[in-house]
Amino acid sequence: MKVETQEKPLHPSEKLLEDRLGYQFRSKSLLQKALTHRSAVYEHRSSRNKARRVRSNERLEFIGDRVLGLVMAEWLLKRYPNEQEGDLGPRHAHLVSKTVLAQIAAKLELFEAIHVASHEEKVGVHHTDSVLADAVEAILGAMYLDGGLAPVCKLVHKVWADIIESQPLPPKDSKTALQEWVLARALPLPIYELISQEGPSHTPVFVIRVVVQDIEGRGEGRSKRIAESAAAKDLLDKLNKIKKVKNRIK
Repeated sequence: MKVETQEKPLHPSEKLLEDRLGYQFRSKSLLQKALTHRSAVYEHRSSRNKARRVRSNERLEFIGDRVLGLVMAEWLLKRYPNEQEGDLGPRHAHLVSKTVLAQIAAKLELFEAIHVASHEEKVGVHHTDSVLADAVEAILGAMYLDGGLAPVCKLVHKVWADIIESQPLPPKDSKTALQEWVLARALPLPIYELISQEGPSHTPVFVIRVVVQDIEGRGEGRSKRIAESAAAKDLLDKLNKIKKVKNRIK
């Protein structure tokens, strides 16, 4: 792998992050790139200082997503040797979800090191789940390119351990839970609809809506399956809130 020359020294927050990761990057520019949100790139390009080309973490996020998926799948196969795909799938989907990735980012205090445009920083975009989750994947991708699978496996096993321990039973996929909800009430099956697909081809964002009895849920994700699951969860949350309100009225 070609290591970039004339690397910029790490910021103190980046050095602290290396300590929390338990990994020292040979190519510091990979870590810096993993922490660079696309808004910072656009701000840099619009400024007068164009001497150094800046790239966002989107490409590293792309490979980090795949690396995390592989490491997690292998871990689950070894940890639950008697479980079938029907149980392993929901476990895997939950552990690599945006919600869990945001929790991992909080553990690593990642928001301190993320580079965003000044106007985005003012509104706290570096605290949002999506930005934090993307940065975690980008860091895993950077670690893989810098040192291979071994350091990624070590980090994943360390920071995901508590989450796995807290969930002895496989989580129920939101789509399955929603389907069981409507069947128990003899209602028509949920209808899923693709609302939009945005972003570059290597990191698309799908937006899905699902409807039950004129009540709508929406979700987004990097695949239709993830977006459908998010939409189902959104709808389930709304249906449960309605149920609670009706129970109070009674």
